[in-house]
Amino acid sequence: MTQSQPRFRARRAGIARALHEAVLPARLLLVAKTMLAVGLAWMIAPHMPGVTDEYPYYAPLGALVSMYPTLMGSAKSSFQTLLGLATGIGLATVVVLTVGPTWWTIPLVVGVGVLVSGTGWFGVGREYVPMAALFVLIIGGQNADDYSLGYLTQTAVGVVIGLVVNVLIAPAPLTGVAAARLEAFREQLARHLDDIGSAVSESWPPEHEQWADDAASLADTTGELRLALVEADESRRGNPRAKGHRPRVEQSQEELATLDRIAHLIRDISDAIADTIWDRPAGIALDPALPEPLSAACHAVAEVIARGDASTPEDHRIRGEAARATRLLLETVDSRTVDVRRSMGPGVLTAMHLRRILILSGTGSSTED
Repeated sequence: MTQSQPRFRARRAGIARALHEAVLPARLLLVAKTMLAVGLAWMIAPHMPGVTDEYPYYAPLGALVSMYPTLMGSAKSSFQTLLGLATGIGLATVVVLTVGPTWWTIPLVVGVGVLVSGTGWFGVGREYVPMAALFVLIIGGQNADDYSLGYLTQTAVGVVIGLVVNVLIAPAPLTGVAAARLEAFREQLARHLDDIGSAVSESWPPEHEQWADDAASLADTTGELRLALVEADESRRGNPRAKGHRPRVEQSQEELATLDRIAHLIRDISDAIADTIWDRPAGIALDPALPEPLSAACHAVAEVIARGDASTPEDHRIRGEAARATRLLLETVDSRTVDVRRSMGPGVLTAMHLRRILILSGTGSSTED
């Protein structure tokens, strides 16, 4: 297998996932609300009093920047955008009231705007600091006062309309989506450990190498899930549809912490066995007596991971079988350590990690005795 094949598969899977997420119901709802907010802003903007009605095109822009998948995200981004605009307009006003826009004051004020936007105070509105200053000086020109008032007022009108639309058509909390992704990650971990069990029981080197290539993706998935849980927690804040969702988010966070630890252990097992299989510098030989019990233990523990916290009689039976398989592997490791007078090797590490995984999965030490 060439090195480009795993990268191609990962890229293809990433494209498919991105396309799937683009048409999720929550995303389509955001699309519809954005269209509605922009349309309303464009209808209302021409009827604003005074000179502000001369700049109606900034209202749809305000509506657009205020639309985020979560209510708190919308409120935060709206405030940051208006703060960035006001700051940029303030910088431009200083120039207008003093030396005026010239070949050197325009780039100077833009540079100051870029400098100020790097403070971290403006969030998503940081780009509007230098942009607003530039627009006021170049587009506003002799009518900088009227332009500044219209720019800021119409943008604020659009922002208010966007926030109202987002509140009246509140987005569904993302807790369910995050929980589903956690379940998919659990299945990914179980499948990966199962593949390791299959690899060690094959003739060496194994015919399929995908399990070794997939090990690095576990850390990436963990990072993505952390972001998903942050978004899920934010999606319930201030959301009338999120009543009672906080315990669910906290439970998902605890579950991710456990799965993250399990993922680290599985990656360690995967790396150690891959080093041995392909005779890498860090590889240590695997005792010939260990592949069979090691494979059986990996398969059994993988099934426990896949079942999660279920507690039916069947689940208890499977957990008991996994505990016995792990104990058999430990006994074989102990026996071979005495026979060959050597304790190092991937069998020792795998036995230790599988025992930890069982404990993390809720089997408890009593099941393993």
